[in-house]
Amino acid sequence: MKKIIKIIVAILAATLFFGTFVTASGNGWGLSFPTPGETPKGNECTDYLKKFDAYFVGNPDENVIYLTFDGGYEAGYTDGILDVLKANKVPAAFFLTGNTIRDNPDLIRRMVADGHIVANHTFSHPNMTKITDINAFHAELQKSEEQFEEITGQKMPKYYRPPEGKYSESNLQMAKELGYKTMFWSLAYVDWNDNAQPTKDEAFSKLLPRVHPGAIILLHNTSETNSVIMEELILKYREMGYEFKSLDYLVR
Repeated sequence: MKKIIKIIVAILAATLFFGTFVTASGNGWGLSFPTPGETPKGNECTDYLKKFDAYFVGNPDENVIYLTFDGGYEAGYTDGILDVLKANKVPAAFFLTGNTIRDNPDLIRRMVADGHIVANHTFSHPNMTKITDINAFHAELQKSEEQFEEITGQKMPKYYRPPEGKYSESNLQMAKELGYKTMFWSLAYVDWNDNAQPTKDEAFSKLLPRVHPGAIILLHNTSETNSVIMEELILKYREMGYEFKSLDYLVR
């Protein structure tokens, strides 16, 4: 019995340390990091995701990383993050909800002018696994497309990230049929809680040892911590031998 208890405790500790993500309903995108510096284990393998034009990691043989941000509102930190990205010539993708796009036209135009991708995080951030009809699924994405086109005069790039990483196989198939590439991630940390922002050291303790070739990094542009560490994080990744590329390079 003691041996069993020890095994359970070890599993729980590993889960807390390596950062597996679990959601309450639907399939939630999850990761575990058994070996620092190497590609983590995801819910699905790359070959399975490829059938649906979906990705969670890039080429493990290239020292390339892809910086992406999720945002469901504007907290006042995005302009500063954009300043750092521009100064360091780093391309990024911003997965934003439609209401965020609608309410922040100047920011959206700046992202586009700076060469970043503004991508689809749905209009209202629902649990997409609850949507089983392709027309309803399309409506959530189309509303964001319309807001983006109204503001920029351009078509929205066909990249989609499910809110909270919740997905189903039928969702993946519907996104593919609508011409979207579904983008999960292979590195993230708990940066989304406004009331419990991690310290710089806590952020680096997750973001540095877990980085790996081909990493698709998920950060939140609503995070004060990310706004503070962004330049140093970029410099540290470059010192580790990594270069930053756009998602367009990943799916080329």
